[in-house]
Formats: sequence, C-alpha cells, structure tokens
Amino acid sequence: MAEAQVNANYRFVGAYQEVNTRIAQRQQALTIYVSMILSLLAALVALKPGTAGGALPIQWLVLGFPVASVFLALMSYKAEMAIANLRRFLCALERLGNENGALPSYNAHPAWAINANRARQMQDYAAALLALAGNGVGLVAAVKIYPVQFGENPLAVWIAAVIAVASIGFLLWIPRLSFIPLED
Repeated sequence: MAEAQVNANYRFVGAYQEVNTRIAQRQQALTIYVSMILSLLAALVALKPGTAGGALPIQWLVLGFPVASVFLALMSYKAEMAIANLRRFLCALERLGNENGALPSYNAHPAWAINANRARQMQDYAAALLALAGNGVGLVAAVKIYPVQFGENPLAVWIAAVIAVASIGFLLWIPRLSFIPLED
C-alpha cells in the first residue's frame, strides 16, 4: 500500500482553519465571562439582606468574580499559545519554496506579523478592561449590599481583589507571547 502524502497547501489551509477556531474560542471566552459576571451580580442582588438568602455566607460568592477573571485569563493564554504555535508552523510553510521572498508572507515577514499581533492585542486589552470592570462592579456591589458581612470578614474581599488584580495583570502580559518571525 502506497503512503499518502499531504502537500503543504492542505497543511496550510488546515492550520489556518485552526487559527480561526482559536480566535473564535477567545471570543467565546469573553461571552462566557460576561455571562458569569452577570450571574454573580444577579445572585448578589437576589440574596441581599432581608430576603430568604440573607443569612448565607456571601463571602464565598464574592470569590466568584476573580475566579471568572482567572478563567478568562487562562482561556486567553491557551488561545494565544495555540495561535503562536500555529503561526510558527504557517511561517515555516510560507517560507517553503519562497526563499527569494517573491511572494508576500503574512506570517513569515515581521512587518505583517507585528501588525497582526497589534490588532489581536486589542482583544487582550479589552479582556483586561472587562475583567477590571467586572471585578470592580462585583466587589463594590458586594460591599455595598452586604456591609455587615464584609465588615465582620473583610479578608474575603481582599483575597478576591488580589486574585482579580493578578488575573488582570496576566491578561495584560499575554500579548508578549505573540509570535514574531525572525528576519530571513
């Protein structure tokens, strides 16, 4: 039985489809994050003092806000690492038979790659801004709605704030992982 070989064009198309899938996953992570934050805010309001849930340990619910932003940061990291790896592969394929640089190379030429990275960085900055707003609104709402509970146990808010700041810092760091090809 003869070995079947897949030519570079099919590999290139397959890798680009995977890049597009990873970009879509980044968008989906933002949607999931927003849903999580809205759900947590709804729970804070629904369990406010004076309702049946007023006696629940609300401090645990507050930790959901930074957990959601850690989720967003980890999903963004995973997608960026996959995209960078796929772009390395695409770069190698674009250089096959193009040693003289006669054909433009989106992934293999630094000028094109850097501009593509800058465009994608806007998503990382938007995600960091969204995480900042989500955590800020959530933590302030929790402290305003439950001043007694958090007055007695402020550690939960501090832990949540530290985790939130770390996840936002991580989101702002992710663009440094973008693939930049070396000059030929």
